Amino acid sequence: MIRKIVKIDEDKCNGCGLCVPNCAEGAIKIIDGKARLIADNLCDGLGACLGECPRGAITITEREADEFDETAVHEHLDRKEAKPEVKQEAHSCSGHAHIGGGCPGSMAREIKLRENPAEAAAVTSGDIEVKIKSQLTQWPVQLMLAPQKAPYFENADLLITADCVPFAYPNYHLELLKGKKVVVGCPKLDDIGYYMEKLTGIIRNNDIKSVTVTFMEVPCCGGIVRAAETALEMSGKNIPLHKIRIKINGEAEKIS
Repeated sequence: MIRKIVKIDEDKCNGCGLCVPNCAEGAIKIIDGKARLIADNLCDGLGACLGECPRGAITITEREADEFDETAVHEHLDRKEAKPEVKQEAHSCSGHAHIGGGCPGSMAREIKLRENPAEAAAVTSGDIEVKIKSQLTQWPVQLMLAPQKAPYFENADLLITADCVPFAYPNYHLELLKGKKVVVGCPKLDDIGYYMEKLTGIIRNNDIKSVTVTFMEVPCCGGIVRAAETALEMSGKNIPLHKIRIKINGEAEKIS
């Protein structure tokens, strides 16, 4: 029969595995470093996995396919629960080998900061060593990998950072990142249209309190500011937007 079913572009897929847990029917599996539909009759064609692919490798198409079989889905899931797979195949994760059905490095997680007064501020030792406490409280940080909805985005102040900023601004953790959830990207190297769509989804699907965008003074970095502005407009929400420009010499300048 001709029906709607997911299609996976193997040229775009990098095997990150974010789509796998979002397929409730268990129809997608990482095989040889690529996401693959393991059986037509397990796919309902609704596309719940689509929004989780950071590379846009999954789409809905219409083609000749076996009819969706709910009974087969239940049997498939029961087998998986009764006999979990022993994952021994090494798959590609951004060029690195890893074991399992997806990329563990892109798994969404919240980081609990340790309450240690000795690490709460910068500590210097002569002219040699400077120690500060990391202010990163969630993972992943790459905008291409960040989920559109996550518990740590709820009631959060969102920091959108051009990826050169933490290198140029020495007090990034304590002045810019502290108390915020962060997504990082490069508007010159990545698809700015995808950035706009992903940021719109994050702002629309979560209760974001404020948005701060930090960017370098170089002209190409302005793209990440436009992405943030467009995302706020497309989300339909009235959320404060703050812009901070970082100069190559490490100085910060508040734009708004």
